Amino acid sequence: MGAVITAEALTKRFRRPVKQAGLSGSLKHLVRPRYTEVTAVDEVDLSIEAGESVAYVGPNGAGKSTTIKLLCGIIVPSAGRVRVCDVEPHRHRSRNARNISVVFGQRTQLWWDIPVIESLRLIGDIYSVPAADYERNLAEMVDVLDLAPLLDVPVRQLSLGQRMRCDLAAALVHSPTVLFLDEPTIGLDVAVKAKLREFVGLMVRERGLTLMLTSHDLGDIEQLCPRLVMLHSGRVLYDGPYAELTRRFAWETKITSTLAAPPGGRPEEAAADILGVTRAELHDLTTLNVWFDMRVTTYGAVISGIVDRFAISDISVEEGDAEDVIRRLYSGDLKFSTEDVS
Repeated sequence: MGAVITAEALTKRFRRPVKQAGLSGSLKHLVRPRYTEVTAVDEVDLSIEAGESVAYVGPNGAGKSTTIKLLCGIIVPSAGRVRVCDVEPHRHRSRNARNISVVFGQRTQLWWDIPVIESLRLIGDIYSVPAADYERNLAEMVDVLDLAPLLDVPVRQLSLGQRMRCDLAAALVHSPTVLFLDEPTIGLDVAVKAKLREFVGLMVRERGLTLMLTSHDLGDIEQLCPRLVMLHSGRVLYDGPYAELTRRFAWETKITSTLAAPPGGRPEEAAADILGVTRAELHDLTTLNVWFDMRVTTYGAVISGIVDRFAISDISVEEGDAEDVIRRLYSGDLKFSTEDVS
């Protein structure tokens, strides 16, 4: 199987107006406009094979949504090349639209005031899906997603979970090759999330669907995507197996020490003086948490430094994992040097 999605040095820059607040600022900008250039996607290289499931993650403003819009043909690249199913999305938008589908967790492609079944029929007509293919696809969606009770219900009367199930059916009516999911489980309860993940996984396995997922829900990523692409400031920071993320970025390790007695002075400052320690916090007077950089020092050296400075009754070590890396990435706590960015 060949690559379904390819991007080479894909770049998107936007011009952002610079103007002062108020009417006078607007008038000045009208007469003498000023702009600053913002690079949302910065020379991204990407290759996704047919049938592959890839999570595309990063904090707000990293360039995830801009990349999806470039792959969908909604916006035009400033530089670089992009192809989806051997089509340049921005040059052949109609052809590209037949090969892809997009589901946004907070938006719907269904018509608000008509029954679900009528929306599905309209979507089938828009994509010119042959009647036999439409009926076969619809029957499969109704069965797997349990849509029978919902087909005659106007979309506005559906709950969020029910609407998401119907949106997934609508996205797959025309049998796309590529499915983009943007926060598909946001706001859903645990049971509905599990059902949607199970359905998407089934489509990937049985239809050979290529999946590109953006999500802040670690459960979505862990259950659906063996491969993860991590974006930071518009550039690809990591592209590889989800399981390998820990080895590359989970370098911060936490040691929790139970002190024999409340310490005097400022124990956080004393702990921070240990080589490799990045931060230290004291809780409940006798619980000292110390984080250290494994690239700089070792467990033994840090524990030795703690024991030398404090009377300890208990100590435990908590290593970082992939979930911790992604959580810290989204919260902005994960910092990178220039050497980290590929």
